[in-house]
Amino acid sequence: MGVLDGKAVVITGAGRGLGRAYAMHAANEGASVLVNDVDGEFAHEVAIEIRSAGGIAVADDCSVADPDQAHELIERALHSFGAIDGLVNNAALNYQAPPWEIDPERMRALIEVNVLGPLYCGTSAIAAMREQQAGGSIVNIVSGAMLGQRGAAAYSASKGALASTTFSWAAELVGTGIRANGVAPLAYTRMVRSDAAKRACPPELTPEQVAPVVTYLLSDLSAGLTGQIIRFVGGKMHLLRQPAVKHPVVERPRWEVGDVAAAMAGPLSSALEPAPRVRWAL
Repeated sequence: MGVLDGKAVVITGAGRGLGRAYAMHAANEGASVLVNDVDGEFAHEVAIEIRSAGGIAVADDCSVADPDQAHELIERALHSFGAIDGLVNNAALNYQAPPWEIDPERMRALIEVNVLGPLYCGTSAIAAMREQQAGGSIVNIVSGAMLGQRGAAAYSASKGALASTTFSWAAELVGTGIRANGVAPLAYTRMVRSDAAKRACPPELTPEQVAPVVTYLLSDLSAGLTGQIIRFVGGKMHLLRQPAVKHPVVERPRWEVGDVAAAMAGPLSSALEPAPRVRWAL
């Protein structure tokens, strides 16, 4: 018996790396898995591997960046399995460049995959889950880069947007039985390309280590858990703080420039923070 027995899940970007690990682990725990990857050859290889091990899987090569194709892949899961119980929004691009050298076309492509892709897939999956009236789980794969990573503003922005989407869906779906959570993993995959990233992410941090966290969120063991971002690095797991107002709150009937300066130098100075720096080891 597996914790995902009888469940049907969609995992995007599942042809390699983290997505492949999520798909394999979910299938090993009893899920029927739609393995999506724009590189269809890799999606088919993963699906074949799952079926060879006695699991249930179908491959899909739709692009999540296209709203019609994103809807089609959710419909394919419904047609193949009769239901959809979980969606893992994992498909992503990573583009690194200093802000003065950024390529607008590459930045646009990244946003379309990393932000619009989860929105397209998620809204279609949520609509289907609401119609089923049986609950469900959305797992958004975010990143510690959402806290701010040098040389990766577009990627950081996309993951911050996906975290905000997670919080929004969690609030919107209260009472429906559908939950939305995020995982911010660190693992050595082909997305890790720069020397700096390699130093921060040693090869022993494998995608397979992260997979149980995602399976947990897809399973009924996490029923009632929503709006959380889990950071997982090797053997360390913790939660990321949700956005909130910081105290003190300074109030005036009218604000002038000097008043703003005085507040920042005075009562608000204790709430100031240094420039963000992602601490990948945490």
